[in-house]
Amino acid sequence: MPLAVGARIALPERVAHHASKVLRLRNGSMLLLFNGEGGEFSARIVAVERATVNVDVLAWSAVERESPLAITLVQALQAGEKMDLTVQKAVELGVTRIVPVISRRGVVRLADERALRRTEHWRGVAAAACEQCGRNRLPEIAPPEGLERWLSRPTNSGVLRLMLAPAANHSLASLSGPPPEGRIELLIGAEGGLAPEEIGKAALAGFRPVRLGPRILRTETAGLAALAAIQFFWGDLKEETTDV
Repeated sequence: MPLAVGARIALPERVAHHASKVLRLRNGSMLLLFNGEGGEFSARIVAVERATVNVDVLAWSAVERESPLAITLVQALQAGEKMDLTVQKAVELGVTRIVPVISRRGVVRLADERALRRTEHWRGVAAAACEQCGRNRLPEIAPPEGLERWLSRPTNSGVLRLMLAPAANHSLASLSGPPPEGRIELLIGAEGGLAPEEIGKAALAGFRPVRLGPRILRTETAGLAALAAIQFFWGDLKEETTDV
């Protein structure tokens, strides 16, 4: 959505519906807008007509709410609404990128048009999560692809690669943390976990197995718990201004 101070614009349909039907905003109401590239605009509603909401863009602020960590969540596809929940909460927890992957033990298979539709759906989920938590930069949602194909790509230097494994010898707390750039890639398996072949290939690609306590977590819990712990140890969840 093009945003510029002094412009009068019509909100996108989904945003207009949320503003007028859910939040019950009316003429004169103030709101914040963002385009996903950083910073945010203050605006005032000037007209509400059925499905259309027009606003005047008043000012721009350079406020940022991004984590100092650049976290990529490599998440094996989950069944039902679990993937939506993971995308939503991962965005709230500050991930920079989400890579959905197709694993050997996963029950979900996506390809071609169906994969593209789901990717666009997850991007919408991510945008809504940004609106809810106040982020003004949209995380990247990559199209689904096979895990082993993704692992075969050249490894970037300066990245801490982690995969959750209940039998791992090291805990997350025992690690020294990411490199100075704060780049982390976190690999999470599907409902059946990662297959031994996938664990082996991930290890060859530089992923370090770590555990999160003595219990085996479900896939929809594991990634979110790890993200919260990562942000607490090395990110921004220790800040006194964090809302709960």
